[in-house]
Amino acid sequence: MDQFTINLLFVGASFALYIGIAIWARAGSTSEFYAAGRGVHPVTNGMATAADWMSAASFISMAGLIAFVGYDNSSFLMGWTGGYVLLALLLAPYLRKFGKFTVSEFIGDRFYSPTARLVAVLCLIIASITYVIGQMTGVGVAFGRFLEVDSTTGLLIGAVIVFAYAVFGGMKGVTYTQVAQYCVLILAYTIPAIFISLQLTGNPIPALGLFGDTPSGEPLLATLNQIVTDLGFNEYTAHNGDTFNMVLFTLSLMIGTAGLPHVIMRFFTVPRVADARWSAGWALVFIALLYLTAPAVGAMARLNITQQFWPEGVAGQAVSAETIATDPAYDWMRTWEQTGLLGWEDKNGDGRIQYYNDGSDAMAERAAAEGWEGNELTNFNRDILVLANPEIANLPSWVIGLVAAGGLAAALSTAAGLLLAISSAVSHDLIKGQLNPGISEKGELLSARIAMAAAIGVATYLGLNPPGFAAQTVALAFGLAAASIFPALMMGIFTKVNNKGAVAGMVTGLVVTLLYIFLHKGWFFIPDTNSFTDAEPLLLSIKSTSFGAVGALINFAVAFIVSNATKPIPQEINDLVESVRVPRGAAAAQDH
Repeated sequence: MDQFTINLLFVGASFALYIGIAIWARAGSTSEFYAAGRGVHPVTNGMATAADWMSAASFISMAGLIAFVGYDNSSFLMGWTGGYVLLALLLAPYLRKFGKFTVSEFIGDRFYSPTARLVAVLCLIIASITYVIGQMTGVGVAFGRFLEVDSTTGLLIGAVIVFAYAVFGGMKGVTYTQVAQYCVLILAYTIPAIFISLQLTGNPIPALGLFGDTPSGEPLLATLNQIVTDLGFNEYTAHNGDTFNMVLFTLSLMIGTAGLPHVIMRFFTVPRVADARWSAGWALVFIALLYLTAPAVGAMARLNITQQFWPEGVAGQAVSAETIATDPAYDWMRTWEQTGLLGWEDKNGDGRIQYYNDGSDAMAERAAAEGWEGNELTNFNRDILVLANPEIANLPSWVIGLVAAGGLAAALSTAAGLLLAISSAVSHDLIKGQLNPGISEKGELLSARIAMAAAIGVATYLGLNPPGFAAQTVALAFGLAAASIFPALMMGIFTKVNNKGAVAGMVTGLVVTLLYIFLHKGWFFIPDTNSFTDAEPLLLSIKSTSFGAVGALINFAVAFIVSNATKPIPQEINDLVESVRVPRGAAAAQDH
């Protein structure tokens, strides 16, 4: 059976499972559409939350970024994991106790202001749309490769699948679909990692194999460091970036995680306040299974890909174009080239494909002596690395098919959660909360489904023109959530900030962060959607992906200043804040 047929079997079986679950768990009320009827078990919710969280950025892109940068991109692991600790301790139980359906509804009621609710809807939509671009990009990459179509066609197919199970199932259908998707994606991520770890180190546990020895007797990381430095790249395990910017970036990811509406919504689905905290704990356990494996996947993939281009060692000859064209070991390159995400060119006509850092001073002298005209691997989209890894390592065909299903599960699960957050904001917070408060439940449910269908259309269009790699695009969404939504939630629970302060803080945090991103990227007048290269930082050494933490500080500062200069909160809101925070009120929330 050929690889394409095997891919179709794995992907088709997983899609049949997802759509079957969605039909079985079809939402019949607004409570089921928005919060799955508040009857999800904490372990089930933890698994669904993990799937909701471990998106195309985690599954497809994160290991690729770690592979090509090394230690400095461990920020993604630290920031995203740390955000769940903040959620478990500071937000999830209190928001569940408040007993609402959406983040915007909490902000509107807590700050006793329709304007605050409307601003929260705006912040939510901007952050979620930015985030979903990365997911749709990942869908296009995965479909494009494994169905052997271009990435645009792949993205359109993925959009149809999301529509099939998310529009009708709502949160109830999405929850149980995400449980299935978690099982698929975690198996698809860890099984190839186990195979490759055994190949390179003899250790079946990838996280331990990362620190093991290769067949030559040298430690894997030492071997990798030697190879990449010989090619003019930075040492893989060294910290080569700006520490200040790295800390800010990690902080932006942490508080952005804690402020993302599609994640917070998951904690509205459990029966009790205590269950919300347990859900966050279980989510961390399920997430850790992938995140402890990701560094090993990145390092081992970098070692394998480098050795593919220098099969005789760094001091030997680069791989020949003829070998790439005829050797079955390079079938993966020919296949990925068809997607447009991988490309090479024999610039100097020597019949070999040189791979080295052509911007390195250390390599300039050797390149001149050898007659090299530059790095001849002209295109290597980092998002393909995890998906191509089993093929590079020559793993069995069924493993490649499993990875296809896993990559798609990761992208689709998060895309569905984000689209649900957007549709809930439009139908529940905008239409019911602002435009038509008297709308019937049937009408609201219909508007929620129409809003989700429209959101899928917008996300698909933007996914066709993403501003960067999946994980990097997602990082911008975290910055926006960190600068706008997270401070409002924290102040709503733990402070006496009033409505004017909250609105001023959210608007200022969002606008300042958006302006910084657009100015830094050069997108202000004519967006260059094909480039994600940072310009020179506008403030100190802060990159646009790290500015969310600064935007959050500005949000807090403006909110407190405006609140102190205006009327204090009414007594009933003060009582509400106290009731949300005080533990003895937790039992009452069980009745919600």
